[in-house]
Amino acid sequence: MKVGFIGLGNMGAPMAANLVKAGHQVTGFDLAAPCPEGVTPAASAAEAAAGQEVVITMLPNGAILRAVAAEVLPAMARGAVLLDCSTVDVESARAVAAEAEAAGVLAVDAPVSGGVGGAAAGTLTFMAGGTEAAFEKVRPLFEVMGQKAVHCGASGAGQAAKICNNMILGVTMIGTCEAFALADKLGLDRGKMFDVVSTSSGYSWTMNAYCPAPGVGPKSPADNDYKPGFAAELMLKDLRLSQQAAEAVDADTPMGARAAELYAAFVEDEDGRGRDFSAMLPRFERRGRT
Repeated sequence: MKVGFIGLGNMGAPMAANLVKAGHQVTGFDLAAPCPEGVTPAASAAEAAAGQEVVITMLPNGAILRAVAAEVLPAMARGAVLLDCSTVDVESARAVAAEAEAAGVLAVDAPVSGGVGGAAAGTLTFMAGGTEAAFEKVRPLFEVMGQKAVHCGASGAGQAAKICNNMILGVTMIGTCEAFALADKLGLDRGKMFDVVSTSSGYSWTMNAYCPAPGVGPKSPADNDYKPGFAAELMLKDLRLSQQAAEAVDADTPMGARAAELYAAFVEDEDGRGRDFSAMLPRFERRGRT
């Protein structure tokens, strides 16, 4: 397929590279990052989008997505697909989908799970919103860039699924880190705790697959001095999106709200920026009960 790719940062670049390796013709644009090998550089987002069957965006937030959509939609052919893989607010996803429909362009919002490692390995999970026809048109690209794509519903449903998933992830990571810090102070060996909890009712992805304690369980960012697989500031972004969505629909999410507060303190007032979101563990290790 002929693909335009806008946003070639830590996630977008390996995703675009995998499309090239699979034989797709990819034209790319980014304000700062270079194009990966095999991606044809364009001078603007509109140039990258012109004449493409699919235009993929991987952008930092909803405001930037709206601005890029306003630039690329007039350049896109009718019947082409705007596939946004950014994580943004549901309102922005739905607004861009409405603009695309008015321009005769199909739209899919498909945020990803799997981090930079999943992007490089082509093992991302895509949570997609949009029409069935649009989803089916881009399914071959999902199969290259990821291991699973779920059509979650109408426009905005992909973002809703991502926001809910990552609210669970943020809350669960805090609970896992708190438990390890408590176990330390109770004199419980971390390895023994892992052996018990990972096979008991405390089982979770944050414990079993992404353990925040170095040297315990499968390898994770904790074993690499908490260099980010998923940065704490990205978790903060997603938790804030969850609270924005909760406020919009009058949903009571006290644990999500508290997790957002804790990650805000960690990133903005402490040493969390640039560290993995599991670096909450050394944070709790240093703290006493307040």
